Amino acid sequence: MDLGLKGKVAIVGGGSMGIGFGIANRLANEGADLVIFARRIAKLEKAAQDISTQYGVRVIPVAADIRDKDESTRIVQAAIDAYGRLDILVNNDGAPPLGAIDTFDDVAWQKAIEQNLFSVIRMVRSALPHLKASGSGSILNISAISAIQPIAGFALSVATWAGLIGYAKTLSMEIAQYGINVNTICPGYIDTDRLQKVFAAGTESPETVRAKLITEIPLGRIGSTADIANLVALLVSPAGSYITGCTIPVDGGLLRALR
Repeated sequence: MDLGLKGKVAIVGGGSMGIGFGIANRLANEGADLVIFARRIAKLEKAAQDISTQYGVRVIPVAADIRDKDESTRIVQAAIDAYGRLDILVNNDGAPPLGAIDTFDDVAWQKAIEQNLFSVIRMVRSALPHLKASGSGSILNISAISAIQPIAGFALSVATWAGLIGYAKTLSMEIAQYGINVNTICPGYIDTDRLQKVFAAGTESPETVRAKLITEIPLGRIGSTADIANLVALLVSPAGSYITGCTIPVDGGLLRALR
């Protein structure tokens, strides 16, 4: 199925590995040109080269720390300088540290807010004039299932991503008039380096933790980055343009709530 993304320009955060790399890979497979950003330049440049070689699209790597308030403008400008337009913004980064709530000081909370909430606010602020100019567009946020079904030990992520969901819902209503949709995906247990940290965080072996988590998932498996990327491709494409303001779990049925 052709999703109509050929020739579109997308910015993808965390594009050097994990979910971000999976999303960049999927959008490139649909013919989109990309700007990908992450903090580690060596991995980022390799990811850009690998994607470009495989799919024959342009991929521009931008080394950036999205927690820095000035980086969003530089990332967006890289897309405009290279392509003259912007159609898609995928906000995705890592996640704050795990731990009990009472172990985190103000510095830890501030870093989490910068990473999970302010980074998105700033990226949207920088990208929005260009998305409006394109006459349509899409903003897609990657959060986590813990934002809608909290997990003990994930307080920094839960609190800040819950704020992101509120921001995204409000944004979707305010910019719908410009033909721009806004959605948030909440991945469940996805096979990434982040999940490996979860496996290793407790006293049990990673193999034991993994086996226990799988028993919680109705579909009986850990998700893949492709499971996330396939939905992203739909939501940011013309085929998904009528879907906006949604918070969507992609978790193999892990979420127990009706909504």
